[in-house]
Amino acid sequence: MKIYRTCLLVLLLLLCAAARAERIKDLVSIQGVRSNQLIGYGLVVGLDGSGDQTTQTPFTVQSVINMLTQLGVGLPVGTSSTSLQLKNVAAVMVTAALPAFARPGQTIDVTVSSMGNAKSLRGGTLLMTPLKGGDGQIYAVAQGNILVGGMGASSASGGTSVQVNHLSVGRISAGATVERAVPTALGQGGYVNLELNTTDFSTAHRVVDAINARFAPGTAVAVDGRMIKVHAPALADERVTFLSEIESLQVTPAETSAKVIVNARTGSIVMNQGVTVDACAIAHGNLTVIVSSQPVISQPMPYSKGQTVQAEKAQVEIRSDKGGLTMVRQSVSLGDVVKALNAIGATPQDLLAILQAMKAAGALHAELEII
Repeated sequence: MKIYRTCLLVLLLLLCAAARAERIKDLVSIQGVRSNQLIGYGLVVGLDGSGDQTTQTPFTVQSVINMLTQLGVGLPVGTSSTSLQLKNVAAVMVTAALPAFARPGQTIDVTVSSMGNAKSLRGGTLLMTPLKGGDGQIYAVAQGNILVGGMGASSASGGTSVQVNHLSVGRISAGATVERAVPTALGQGGYVNLELNTTDFSTAHRVVDAINARFAPGTAVAVDGRMIKVHAPALADERVTFLSEIESLQVTPAETSAKVIVNARTGSIVMNQGVTVDACAIAHGNLTVIVSSQPVISQPMPYSKGQTVQAEKAQVEIRSDKGGLTMVRQSVSLGDVVKALNAIGATPQDLLAILQAMKAAGALHAELEII
């Protein structure tokens, strides 16, 4: 537990560094310049007996039959999907992200995920798989050898097995070739819209001031707390140069609001540098209730013709650790807040309840978000 608290202290102290200037490129995105998700259904072959169990995944056999038919291979009359046992084939879903301004002939990475009950995709080869967008059009075609970042081993009898990492998902670097480009409009008319990654009126105002100071007053106008309209040159080459200069400008983002993020499932607690606490007293103690049972044998008296009976005797024990009233002083820095919470001696799970109580009492000046 001491190691956990030390790591938490180091992590939070790193967040206390003074705000520094960042590039506009890291704060905003250009409206319309975005990636598009692609998806496809395909087959992986060449597996070493670790493919789908075709009796439980009939769609795998149906896909193989359809593929062979399209390739001109006819199966014997009467062949059904249940009669074929294909242990080296697996049905998979192939996903990829088509980046902005991608042109036909370029390659992109793809992720291959098993959708049946294949044990492993290691050593398999993805057959030619069309990748479609949300509009149903084919934008890329994927094919290649799959790289799986894991390993697995099992005994001949199947009683013992060892698996490292996930074996049913693999990746193919440059595994898909773009076949269709997605038109990307770089701005609308004479303007280009910049969108802040996080809505903040102060940051939007600072970005506008930096752009107008670099070029001319009125070049940029903040529409709201997220979107900034920038007057850009009409020619394409001049517009690209203009946007590259804007992206390189330095802006100091506004301080974020005080917030505490609590993950109730993992016990993780993260605070930003705006968190402060008022003076308060906290009583902390643990109560443990132990319920146990022991077998008790009841034997009859001699010559009583009775029977031996086994019963259970329950025992309840209550243990209470020593708990005291801890005084937490008023803190104005994140480091002081962390030291005060560590001084309580509470576990991460206990801190969840303590932070909620401090917020309810008005001693914690931050937004408490539980995820």
